[in-house]
Amino acid sequence: MSVINYGYALAQGLIQSMERDPNVFVFGLGADDHKELFGSVKGVLERFGPKRCFDTAIAENGMTGVAVGAAIAGLKPVHVHIRADFLYLALDQILNLAAKWRYMFGGQMNVPIVIRAVIGRSWGQGAQHSQSLQSFFMHVPGVKLVMPTTAYDAKGYLTAAIADPNPVVMIEHRILYYINDEVPDEYYELPFGKAYVRKQGGDVTIVANSYMVTEALKAADFLEKQGIYVEVVDPVSLVPLDEETILDSVKKTGKLLIVDCDWATCGVSAEIAAIVAEKGFGSLKQPIQRMGSAHVPCPVSKNLEDEFYPNARKIVWKVYEMLGKDLPKEDVPLLTHQFKGPF
Repeated sequence: MSVINYGYALAQGLIQSMERDPNVFVFGLGADDHKELFGSVKGVLERFGPKRCFDTAIAENGMTGVAVGAAIAGLKPVHVHIRADFLYLALDQILNLAAKWRYMFGGQMNVPIVIRAVIGRSWGQGAQHSQSLQSFFMHVPGVKLVMPTTAYDAKGYLTAAIADPNPVVMIEHRILYYINDEVPDEYYELPFGKAYVRKQGGDVTIVANSYMVTEALKAADFLEKQGIYVEVVDPVSLVPLDEETILDSVKKTGKLLIVDCDWATCGVSAEIAAIVAEKGFGSLKQPIQRMGSAHVPCPVSKNLEDEFYPNARKIVWKVYEMLGKDLPKEDVPLLTHQFKGPF
């Protein structure tokens, strides 16, 4: 075990996958830059050279088409999008071609492509550089979807995604890149379709994903000091989704709050709420609650951006509301992070 950050865990998993399989290569805007995509391709260019780690043109649709074609031809591309927002331009390639290819050819052909996409807030990136697109990929069959939270997750799911014969979209929140965790030095894979209970509790279930897990855990620590014990469930894998772990937690607590780093309307939180309403309604003691980004484009102003996203303080307030309690007199400390921007 080594204590490393999320970004380097990705690089370690990528290097070990490339050592195991000469068909694996990585490319994307800035893949050969000295910033090394937030450290997530650190050492890859030096180790494997420009034929297996290279920059791309600013042409997301065309370059994703290259990745799909390479995968169909037998290679295993890892295509990195430093901002998920521009995946809108590549949705046809991913959702209309890669996702459907195996089905259309009766299982005789696979598209082993990994799409890594960076999402999230910080330093005033505004309406066109702060979006989360997980609901798009959750909607269309044929694509696996993961949102790793810890460095341990990041390495294990990247290696699993590269080894998988299906298209996999891996969405990474930029604030998580500098958070440290214990990570095995050797190669390992983590299973799709397995949720993790990050914190045990019996009063309220919080289902959160990606960076929202860290906010939920901060809120849970504060609530514990007030005698309120919440259970934090992190799905990590959204497709396939571990419904059983979520339903088991709701059965225990009877109360569910879903926190997503995206707009709530027609999003991941809506789907999880629908699953619990359909399959776990008898366990609920009150209506399901959801939190997500405000239903407006993301503002540039730091103060407005703070209002736009859920945080630990807002989660604590929502839990108190769900329990019918007066808000605590003590203020909820907010998380700080190291992300400073790529420039």
